[in-house]
Amino acid sequence: MTWSHPRGYDPMVACSSLWEQKTGVAIEWDKRSLQDFESFPVEELARAYDLIVIDHPHVGQITAESCLAPLDVAGREAERAALASGSVGQSYPSYAWQGRQWAFPIDAASQVQAWRPDALDAPPARWSEVLDLARQGRVLLPLRPPHVLMVFYTLAGNLGHPCATDPSRDLIDIATGSQVFEAMREVAALVEPACFEMDPIAVSERMAAADSKIVCAPLIYGYVSYGISGFRAHRLAFTDIAAVGSNGPIGSALGGTGIAVSAFSKARDAAVDFAYWVASGEIQRGPYAAAGGQPGHAAGWEDQTVNAATGNFYRDTRATLEGAWVRPRHDGYMAFQQAASDRLLSGITGRHKPAQVVADLISLFRGSATQVSCAAGGGA
Repeated sequence: MTWSHPRGYDPMVACSSLWEQKTGVAIEWDKRSLQDFESFPVEELARAYDLIVIDHPHVGQITAESCLAPLDVAGREAERAALASGSVGQSYPSYAWQGRQWAFPIDAASQVQAWRPDALDAPPARWSEVLDLARQGRVLLPLRPPHVLMVFYTLAGNLGHPCATDPSRDLIDIATGSQVFEAMREVAALVEPACFEMDPIAVSERMAAADSKIVCAPLIYGYVSYGISGFRAHRLAFTDIAAVGSNGPIGSALGGTGIAVSAFSKARDAAVDFAYWVASGEIQRGPYAAAGGQPGHAAGWEDQTVNAATGNFYRDTRATLEGAWVRPRHDGYMAFQQAASDRLLSGITGRHKPAQVVADLISLFRGSATQVSCAAGGGA
């Protein structure tokens, strides 16, 4: 099971066809919408599928539910070392939890910046420049849950005060959190209200449309498909995030996906073999990228041919990925992610006091340590 976008589906189908030619083992892929990807119970998927594409924030939950098979099997240490050395930023370790490896990255992403090279000489380098464009009605920002929370995370990280990942600690201090919330409220007032219902795909589609006046999405999970000429009417370019702090493009909320194997699979060994193969550098920079995938291995990010085909998508966003921040992953986090997103939206649209909104986020985060979550998915 994977997610319904060319970036998520096409490379898995293409690579599975090659795998069948190589091994005789056939793999059929189903897909689900991005929103479903962010809400469907992992255990149900694990009982229905041998291979599942997941993202890292729910590794604590899947460990508690015992629904995935660990991939750190004996005898394949050298292969795992090669995968780890090819990690883009924290992509590989983001799937490690309680001493085991639960998935291998096949797609690396974080919030980056999308812009229109046909309409701008250069992308904004500072957040103040983003606001200038927003005042002209030329900016969109995906704020549909959970992306509104991802914006909060990224702005906090870029200010040099990343949110806590341990629910025994306060998520963020009131002063910094209030500063971040005010920045979010300022930009939200300048973009279309429709942004509250838009995810990165919706924003990318609007930007790339033939009659679009939108030239910048300052914080958005990059979709390499839109960087390929001819994919849509306008090609989007991608670059590092515009800095609100003084430390460069750091703190972006890590996204991406990994390939996992069901603990209930009757073909576990074959599924594990495919997971190792499709996550390898050779496959990631070759057939996976050629089929429209967004590699999770550095071999793909550094490949000259891969970059040439995507308008240097990978080279131009690499610094942001290397400085990205890994979200909390404890069991109970996914319920917090939804609740915190809802609280941010109500605070922005209801013009609530920043300190109260932040205090509520802190309380929700503390409470997430004892909650039981059943939602799968994340922000990418």
